[in-house]
Amino acid sequence: MDLHFLSQKSVCQSTIGMGRRRVSYACSGSTEQSTETSVLVIYTGGTIGMVLHDGVLSPEPNALFENVRKLPFMHDEQYAQNTKLYERYKPEKKILVLPKSKLDMRVVYIFLEYSPLLDSSNITPDDWVTIGKDIERNYEKYDGFVVLHGTDTMAYTASALSFMCENLGKPVIVTGSQLPIFEMRSDGRDNFVGALLIAGQFHIPEVCLYFHDKLYRGNRVTKVDSGSFKAFASPNLPPLADLESDIKINWDTVRPLSPNGKFTVCKEMNHNVGLLRIFPGITTDTVKAFLKAPMDGVILETYGCGNAPSNRKDLLDEIHKATQRGVIIVNCSQCLRGTVTISYATGQALSQAGVIVGFDMTQEAALSKLAHVLAKRDLSLEEKKKMMTKNLRGEMTAEPEGAKLSISDSRFIQIIAKTLSVGCKEELEGIRDALMPTLACAAAKNGDTEVLEAIRNMGTDLNKPDYDGRTPLHIAACQGHLNIVDYLLDKGASVFAKDRFGDTPLRNAILLRCKDAVEMLNKYGAHLSRDELQDTGTELCRLAASGDLEGLKIWKLAGVDMATSGYDGKTPVEVARAFGCKEVVDFLEAA
Repeated sequence: MDLHFLSQKSVCQSTIGMGRRRVSYACSGSTEQSTETSVLVIYTGGTIGMVLHDGVLSPEPNALFENVRKLPFMHDEQYAQNTKLYERYKPEKKILVLPKSKLDMRVVYIFLEYSPLLDSSNITPDDWVTIGKDIERNYEKYDGFVVLHGTDTMAYTASALSFMCENLGKPVIVTGSQLPIFEMRSDGRDNFVGALLIAGQFHIPEVCLYFHDKLYRGNRVTKVDSGSFKAFASPNLPPLADLESDIKINWDTVRPLSPNGKFTVCKEMNHNVGLLRIFPGITTDTVKAFLKAPMDGVILETYGCGNAPSNRKDLLDEIHKATQRGVIIVNCSQCLRGTVTISYATGQALSQAGVIVGFDMTQEAALSKLAHVLAKRDLSLEEKKKMMTKNLRGEMTAEPEGAKLSISDSRFIQIIAKTLSVGCKEELEGIRDALMPTLACAAAKNGDTEVLEAIRNMGTDLNKPDYDGRTPLHIAACQGHLNIVDYLLDKGASVFAKDRFGDTPLRNAILLRCKDAVEMLNKYGAHLSRDELQDTGTELCRLAASGDLEGLKIWKLAGVDMATSGYDGKTPVEVARAFGCKEVVDFLEAA
């Protein structure tokens, strides 16, 4: 049944910060509410937006946006009109919004279209840097990012971005399609919508690749089929999520947020890197020519589990000479699945020649990682080699950190299960999943690190919210328990998690004036978003009028511009002067 909106009674309320807002509007005598999230779509080009001209597919400026806005399942124009969406997101021009999802959320997405649009075969490391810069420039404005890209080099771009993005705390989803979105049969529509839903609704702090109902870690994928909709595979790591009738996130596979500072993008990549594939009968001259200057790093694609001819002293000598003069050579398998070892003599021969083991990295991940590491001018050669063997972004299988405690090790859960006459493993896990988030929040309130560690060892994700949508980090920030805040951030707690009111840990800390918690959250990349800042000016003016210097200092510490005007256009310092608050005036003038 059509909904008839009462335009005179339409109400738009933005009460949720960090990019999310609760929007309500009158509808047939009742008020409908939805939580909005915002996603920036970086449209670089690719098949998804190409148009057929004279039998040849080529990108056409503005065509993708104009086509998508006409699709009801990709844009809800009625909602946009009744909530004044276009006015709220000014000065952005290309604004669309998805219909309400099963999670009662609406994803607002804004197009940033490149000019000229690129075929992915023409992508270079300079284009990776451009994409990275755009993410960095807009990082604080949006909840997530979707990069529309051609499939041919998509795995390279996803891998490169994963290494370039330091201290990433928001989802960056790379996607595209095998057929243009304009065609009757196209995978583009499902891929685009799926990427938007994940980027806008889930706190997955990784660069990912989404294709054919699967979300993969970006640096774990490779293109395996040039024609099938199942174009990509992640040979050595299961998907992070499956989009079937419901969205199922494999949280045990998702890397926890563990930033060491604010989000930044490394904008330098070493171009003097390459891939050398070993094949039967490869000549010494070929290897010698490939390894000569200015080559700085090489991914050596070897047989099986990292083997190369051990009876070819000529080849091994050339490889050894290259490593001796500073060329970093990484051993990666030609096989789609499996890892490099030095169990065979043929593998040990490469190791003795100075070649580094690449474990189970894909060629795309290894190459982009090498380009990233070699560009770090502050590191020595040995430090760069060591960095190549470290698991930086989940690109290789890490050493086991020790087995987690099983459910049977938790006496508390056992007692509850016995009381409820529950015995099977599935029901025990259900009880654990229902109770542990609340228990973790209680431990955070009490400042009990030991209990939090025990809960974590039982397999509980410390980012999971309690019944009120609050995470342990929300509680710790409110209470000012810095030891708990530090512990949770170190274990990957998300600074962008929102409770049911849309408040983040940072906003909680600001409102409850926990100065030290604000400082600590800032160091881990927490920030106030564009939407949250919309109402900040009025709050600053209120504090200025009441002479509340402490409150103003907390907002300044959180990075808020003290000259932000209130609803009437007056700035806080003007309000402070009008009320004769000299101390506040002095502070604001110096801010």
